[in-house]
Amino acid sequence: MRGDPLREVLKSASGDAAAGPDAPVASSHVLSSAPPAAPAPAAEVPTVRRLRVGDVLLQDGAVTKEQLEGALAEQAKGGRMIGETLVAQGVITPAALVRALGKVLGVPGVQLRHGLMDPALLKLIGGAEEAERLRVIPMFKVFDTLTVAMAEPQALPTIDRLKQLTGLKIRPVLALEKNVREYVQKYARGNVDIDAFLTSLTEQDVEVVEREQIDEGPATDLDKLVAGNPIVNLVNIALLTAVRDKASDIHIEPEKRGTRIRYRVDGVLRDLMKPPMGMHAAVVSRVKVIGKMDIAEKRLPQEGRVRIVAEGREIDLRVSSMPTLLGEKIVVRVLDKANLKVRLEDLGFRDKPLETFKRFLDQSHGMALVTGPTGSGKTTTLYSALDLLRGPEVNILTVEDPVEYQLDLVNQIQVSEQLGLTFSRALRSILRQDPDIIMVGEIRDDQTARVAVQAALTGHLVLATLHTNDSPGAVARLTDMGIEPYLLSAAFNGAVAQRLARTICASCATKYFPTEDALRDANLLDYVGRPFRKGGGCSRCHNSGFAGRCGVYEVFEVTPELRRMIHHGRPTHELRAKMKDTGALTLREEGVLLAVDGRTSLEEILRVTQNDDELETPLTSKDAPPALHLDDGAKEAA
Repeated sequence: MRGDPLREVLKSASGDAAAGPDAPVASSHVLSSAPPAAPAPAAEVPTVRRLRVGDVLLQDGAVTKEQLEGALAEQAKGGRMIGETLVAQGVITPAALVRALGKVLGVPGVQLRHGLMDPALLKLIGGAEEAERLRVIPMFKVFDTLTVAMAEPQALPTIDRLKQLTGLKIRPVLALEKNVREYVQKYARGNVDIDAFLTSLTEQDVEVVEREQIDEGPATDLDKLVAGNPIVNLVNIALLTAVRDKASDIHIEPEKRGTRIRYRVDGVLRDLMKPPMGMHAAVVSRVKVIGKMDIAEKRLPQEGRVRIVAEGREIDLRVSSMPTLLGEKIVVRVLDKANLKVRLEDLGFRDKPLETFKRFLDQSHGMALVTGPTGSGKTTTLYSALDLLRGPEVNILTVEDPVEYQLDLVNQIQVSEQLGLTFSRALRSILRQDPDIIMVGEIRDDQTARVAVQAALTGHLVLATLHTNDSPGAVARLTDMGIEPYLLSAAFNGAVAQRLARTICASCATKYFPTEDALRDANLLDYVGRPFRKGGGCSRCHNSGFAGRCGVYEVFEVTPELRRMIHHGRPTHELRAKMKDTGALTLREEGVLLAVDGRTSLEEILRVTQNDDELETPLTSKDAPPALHLDDGAKEAA
């Protein structure tokens, strides 16, 4: 019969491990700091005294000498382990016992509870049957390391078996066998009800340490999960789930019958949880406390920010509150540096548009704009351009609201409306800082537009974002802001319009045949009967068929002819027609080529791009790759 190392450790608190449970025990053996007297060995061999549970509990202040002596006397009568006796007497908690055992064995000890474990990880080790056989339960996974609660954390064969099953590094922690078996059986049923789960959370589940200033002090560490209350747990679980699923936003919305929490993954909102009724005000207050906002002010919009630690890395959060008819609505923007792609080649540009974009970025002066709606990835494209341009030989300054990501060799300025530091005022000061390249987070008003154009005309390369539907429309937008056409024609290098399209999940990719209506909308009637690619839906992509996003880019480069047209104030549709004459494609046409190439579905492109009337020339098969390529998994799915 396999021995239980925990029982051996518990036995050692009361005497020799070889002694039976009924052997007499002297309390001095446990309480003294030196081992009991013994005959001198034949050779002078130094002995190392084994650390015992009783000693650890005394050192930690969990028990007194009198309590331990009483437990020893009770343990000698009944044969129960000393730790079990102390727990049964109510002297210590199971959590205190497991911490002491962890110190004896030299591994972290943990008392399992809801919120410390991801139930989905049970499948990684072969399910509940294997978990019960090994007496383990996986807790959480960070990168390539799986933390596992084990009844025998020093059992190397068990650790080797876990490595074989998961292909991951194993970090063992100690948990009581009864505690492990309890949660294996709970999670094996696979029906963890979120409402019951949230109401069962206790004050020991989560710890949040707020950050006083964004650039000073320790970050909020959500991975510790050791103190708090049910509301704290709910907020932390929402944040952790959003980070793990690479969500960009979390929406906390009031409803007549409670609260709805949703998050945006790959540009689409999904339900995350519906907390029990009566929790909305408390959840909102918790988020506002974290974001350093005024919890007493419920009638006016507010903004806040916080930095947390989740999944082993720092995450910046931007918090916005808005009063609605049913209560305050909270939106949390999740800024995860791990999701930031800073190489232009990684964003989804096709070769020709990328070459054009780089060409007008190479100019020593002038204005380059990135346009599109909110959430289309404009800031990421600007950061990627700065990554291409930055270096020790150039002085780059940015004006942003907010500064979303920090880049080396780039001097970034945070706009503060409360202090009077606006885009236009910061730009005027930047011009006295000897800049080579200036990045403006967004051109919002005529003053900012005018200063940016003046900077582009005086020998600086200016990068900025602008809200327009397409790239030629940037000319009309700046003209509406009061920029004279003759100034704009001299300053403007070009613009990129963009959208984000979801990419097909590699795990469930399959072939399909679009409807004739979809092909007509995409001007692909030449492709009737030809298979396209889409995701069938699986657990890895939440049955959406998509995983991740890529950019769709329309690049408008100002040629000499287009510069003359801008100077004479020609309308947008004429500028677009001339752009197409140079060989450039519109957003819809660029996206259709991505669908033909198998990177996304045709319906996704039709969803994210406008049904432009200017698509007059249908794409034919010579414009696209000759065939769609599916990996082996996708072929099987097909």
